[in-house]
Amino acid sequence: MRINKFISETGYCSRREADKLVEGGRVTINGEPASLGSQAEAGDIVLIDGKPLEKGHRVVYIALHKPVGITSTTEAHVQGNIVDFIGHEERIFPIGRLDKDSEGLILLTNDGDIVNKILRAEGKHEKEYVVTVDRPVTPSFLTGMASGVKILGSKTLPCEVTRVSERVFRIVLTEGKNRQIRRMCSAFGYEVRRLQRIRVMNIRLGALKTGEWRELTLQEKQELGGMLNYQLQ
Repeated sequence: MRINKFISETGYCSRREADKLVEGGRVTINGEPASLGSQAEAGDIVLIDGKPLEKGHRVVYIALHKPVGITSTTEAHVQGNIVDFIGHEERIFPIGRLDKDSEGLILLTNDGDIVNKILRAEGKHEKEYVVTVDRPVTPSFLTGMASGVKILGSKTLPCEVTRVSERVFRIVLTEGKNRQIRRMCSAFGYEVRRLQRIRVMNIRLGALKTGEWRELTLQEKQELGGMLNYQLQ
């Protein structure tokens, strides 16, 4: 199998992160430097930074209420990285990102295969947010946001936007452009004061307090697996 899949199946990191390791010259297969197209199989000696891969003790799926200030990265040198913040016994990594200055639900796992399934744009997987802005939300703003906004050289997909209160609205996205909601709001002259993600697909933030995390329930894993056509462990 391809080296990125081989690495992800050990629970070391996602395929995307594995590609970065390979590109950085940090992976060898039987003593030879790996390339992005390299193949590996059982019995091969795969090293990362000269150390052998070890399979995780168990597969975990975690929901975290990420606080503002925590960075969604596995890079150990980044102060306030999400992995150190949780301090889990397994080597876990985030599924996607949630900006440092945003808060709310983010999923983490050591199942490398599920990451691509959730992040694939064609999956149209829903993510729901509650957003507070600096001035009153108007009907024209809601309509404009819902119909799509040109940011980063292209128009965002139509989305569901509803008013919650004078300066608060709820938005459901099926894509994940860089700082998308903040850029969309800025296009209409609004500044985001608070951005909280409350749902990823069928997983809800619920009553989880800021900084707390929990493992997904069996029902949540079964529902998520059904949506992804994937068997969660």
